[in-house]
Amino acid sequence: MIRMTDLKLPVDGTEGQLKKKAAKALGITVEDLLEMQIFRRSLDARKKDQIHYVYVLDVAVADEKKVLSKAKGKNISQTPDLSYAFPQGKAQCNKRPVVVGFGPGGMFAALLLAEMGLNPIVLERGGDVESRQKAISLFWEEGRLDTENNVQFGEGGAGTFSDGKLTTRIKDPRCRKVLEEMVEANAPKEILYDAKPHIGTDLLRGVVKRIREKIVSLGGEVRFFAKVTDILVEGNQVKGVTLENGEKIETHDVILAIGHSARDTFEMLHKKGVFLEQKPFAMGVRIEHPQKMIDFAQYGDAAAKLPPADYRLTYTTKKGRGVYTFCMCPGGYVVAAASEEGRLAINGMSEHARDGENANSALLVQVFPKDFGSDHPLEGMYFQRRLEEKAFALGGGDYTAPIQSVGAFLGTSKKNPKVCPTYRPKTKEGNLDEILPPFMTEAMRETIPEMGKRLKGFDREDAVLTAVESRSSSPVRILRNGDGVSPWAEGLYPVGEGAGYAGGIVSAAVDGILVAENIFHKYKI
Repeated sequence: MIRMTDLKLPVDGTEGQLKKKAAKALGITVEDLLEMQIFRRSLDARKKDQIHYVYVLDVAVADEKKVLSKAKGKNISQTPDLSYAFPQGKAQCNKRPVVVGFGPGGMFAALLLAEMGLNPIVLERGGDVESRQKAISLFWEEGRLDTENNVQFGEGGAGTFSDGKLTTRIKDPRCRKVLEEMVEANAPKEILYDAKPHIGTDLLRGVVKRIREKIVSLGGEVRFFAKVTDILVEGNQVKGVTLENGEKIETHDVILAIGHSARDTFEMLHKKGVFLEQKPFAMGVRIEHPQKMIDFAQYGDAAAKLPPADYRLTYTTKKGRGVYTFCMCPGGYVVAAASEEGRLAINGMSEHARDGENANSALLVQVFPKDFGSDHPLEGMYFQRRLEEKAFALGGGDYTAPIQSVGAFLGTSKKNPKVCPTYRPKTKEGNLDEILPPFMTEAMRETIPEMGKRLKGFDREDAVLTAVESRSSSPVRILRNGDGVSPWAEGLYPVGEGAGYAGGIVSAAVDGILVAENIFHKYKI
């Protein structure tokens, strides 16, 4: 096929118009265009009176060689082969690999191992998507937390109950494999080409279930409510794992894809002497605005023709501390994301349509090991817990989230927030200074007006801040070598966001694929 880049189309342009542009650029008729596939579509909104889409297309024509020879210098070339290349040969091991955790990292590690014929066993402490949905709904409606089956733990990991954002900064070709597997599992096809792909929580639940079913059909095993409480080692070699119910499973390979909220597992690893280190992360709040305000600020009068707008803002304070928006959810909701009794954590989510009244985003402040107050490897985790406990107490001790208007927080107005908070089960007005340390509130107070200069209305006084956003990334890194193996024991593979090696659904999934490839090469025959 032929790849064509930099084809521009108005926001209300049609597929027919796109075909005509492609044919004209190639010097052929529309009838000679045998096939057209969108490889990438991005929105250029830098000039509000000239907003347009920019396309990269792959097209098939009758005489490809002839067309290419005439099209030199026209952003036209041979389409590269981006299909995933499985490792050559076969592998065989006498003990099935065990995958601990069924978030993106564990899921794609298990999928690749199953596709390679290594029949993995997946152990997930939480439940399948159906039981998980019931437990989460009960928490959001009544404040009754299930500490093993919640927004953090269960099939698909924390990402299942967010927005299903698939943007990533990594350029690894395995990213395409991740997206293609999701489309095969009934994710929307546009995730293959949108510059900012997302699935939505409502659709993602079905996607992760179908991927699990594929793993099982290929010889893998997925067990829910199977919490790992110990890793068995002899000498320097992994020998198995122990479950909470006392069951032992023998294996020489444990992929540790535990997620950033498996705090009790981090404590178990530290107790056993697994090599851990402190890691910078970020914490803060969720900020909510009317989605229509964000749409107009980003697109002007063209907003009515476009999907709900997003934004990404960064700022460095005068003291050199970074503050940024993260996991922005157009038309979304702020959700209760706690996983421990007596500690309150929040997150954001959107459904596929992104049709809620509010936009929300995390507003995060960088937190460095020097801020933790101790050199203990888990001190960043304890720092998170302390702030979550303060938020829980300020909310009244029943997972009611404390909120404050931007005006009240900045000291420019004492009015209550007019933007209706979306957090469930309940919210309560409070003073965020009672939760967040001074270095964080100082940074946020400097940042919000500056971000308002870049995105009109961001600093509006009636916007609402909800606390506390504490689970943006792992505060711990589980050390590993170049082959993905922990130096603590041969056969232990820390993977994904919880281990400190990824920053989102796609990058965690790619990390899982890489480790699965390493295990394949280990047992290649």
